[in-house]
Amino acid sequence: MPELPEVETVRQTLRKKVLNKTIKSIDILYDKIIKTDLNLFKTRLINQTIREIERYGKYLLFRFDDDYLISHLRMEGKYLLRTKDKEIEKHTHIIFQFTDDKELRYHDVRKFGTMHLKPHDEVFQDEPLAKLGIEPFDKTFNLKYLKNKLNNKRKIKSSLLDQTIVTGLGNIYVNEVLFLANIHPKRISHTLSDDEIKRIIMATISVLNKAIELGGSTIRSYYSDDNITGRFQNELYVHNRIDEPCYICGETIKKIKVCGRGTYYCPVCQKI
Repeated sequence: MPELPEVETVRQTLRKKVLNKTIKSIDILYDKIIKTDLNLFKTRLINQTIREIERYGKYLLFRFDDDYLISHLRMEGKYLLRTKDKEIEKHTHIIFQFTDDKELRYHDVRKFGTMHLKPHDEVFQDEPLAKLGIEPFDKTFNLKYLKNKLNNKRKIKSSLLDQTIVTGLGNIYVNEVLFLANIHPKRISHTLSDDEIKRIIMATISVLNKAIELGGSTIRSYYSDDNITGRFQNELYVHNRIDEPCYICGETIKKIKVCGRGTYYCPVCQKI
């Protein structure tokens, strides 16, 4: 599943291609992706123009004149800009036809992606954004905030994956953050010291900034558009590096299950 850096890469790519384009018509080939009334979805977006593309956590927010289209790519969702005459690829489910005869096509092999339509003043009301935690780049993502949220008996890996605490982090980046912070993924959250929480915050911002700079991580089938692939997977310290030597101490990287997720760590750099 694309995490924050991959979704940010998609956002930056799409901004260059579809800003200020106006929707002429919409073809819905698989309606379960749309979580808003279908007639409302189609009629409200017709003749509206894409003014900006924003992001919150793992969600893309297409800002139109009157509404936001809130899109989650889930496992394999992709947006592809095509000319009207280009053959429609298999697994294309939503087609936004623009007035310039270009089309923005939503492609999703697994059909897990979602789209919600909301007026500007209701974008953070109810599903899907209402219960999300803050962004890692928000100035309020600080010691006071995170210490309060980590006052629980869950493993730290589980807490950092919780989108109601901090939104945008997934399995890959939590593994990397905990390694850089020298914290074992099975540590109980409320046992962390202030210094350890500060290290998590710094590592989170560092890892995400580096991943965004490199276009995210191309693992499984992620790409942003037109086969633009990320390069951060070449920078990973622990994720997917089972039985390989740690870059810091030389110890063998281990893989365990934590909260049902494949978890990579160094037993020397990340002592329990």
